[in-house]
Amino acid sequence: MPPQPQIMVDLQMEQVMPHPDLRVIARLISQDPGLSGALLKIVNSPFFGLANRIASIQQAVNLLGCDSVINLINAQSIKGELTDEAIVTLNRFWDTAQDVAMTCLTLAKRIGYQAPDEAYTLGLFHNCGIPLMVKRFPDYMTVLEEAYYSAGGERRVVDTENRLLNTNHAVVGYFTAKSWNLPLHLCEAIASHHNALSIFSDDSGRDAQLKTLLAILKMAEHICQTHWILGNQSEDHEWQSIEQLVLEYVGLSEYDFENLRESIRELGTV
Repeated sequence: MPPQPQIMVDLQMEQVMPHPDLRVIARLISQDPGLSGALLKIVNSPFFGLANRIASIQQAVNLLGCDSVINLINAQSIKGELTDEAIVTLNRFWDTAQDVAMTCLTLAKRIGYQAPDEAYTLGLFHNCGIPLMVKRFPDYMTVLEEAYYSAGGERRVVDTENRLLNTNHAVVGYFTAKSWNLPLHLCEAIASHHNALSIFSDDSGRDAQLKTLLAILKMAEHICQTHWILGNQSEDHEWQSIEQLVLEYVGLSEYDFENLRESIRELGTV
């Protein structure tokens, strides 16, 4: 996945400092899905033999150390040569990925989710299939806009993609996340993030972790207006179909959620 050009510039500026700051490097990397994914793939590889897979960028940077991280950054910069047209197209993806990630982190802390770093990682990576779809299908963003326009009720965003392209960004994102060795429950959340209506309609009590992560993500997407930034739609049709189920699951009234949304926007998260 191509890294965001400005992030690469900022990272290269930091790495030529006499004493590069790993905290600064981790913060910059955590803003970019492609760099974050490449870093997590390495640190979660069998070479490190970790007992548990890592989803925190700061932990990954600390484990790898400065030299290895800088080498990784340089390797990604070689892969990341994009045309001006592709950069403009993907700016919509990069902008919403970072905003949704920060909002997921804030929401996770507000509702008491025990692993806010995982919520951040899901927010950053949930649409990681989009850049790959753009590279494969030149008119993909037009398809995505139609998908958001048609979403709601029994029609999912990914149904339109499946009909027109025989695949979708959630499936591609799932396999990308697996290749990065992300924890399996995060991979499953990425695969399922446009299947929320079915998942929340199932009140059997199964998949509590998946439901909580998806609840955080869908609230964050709505707050960050993903339907507008990626889908070019004034109405969030998907959220309208799942709002009641999601809010009931996390124990928020519509009034509570509106206050939460406004407080997050006032904090400058989005």
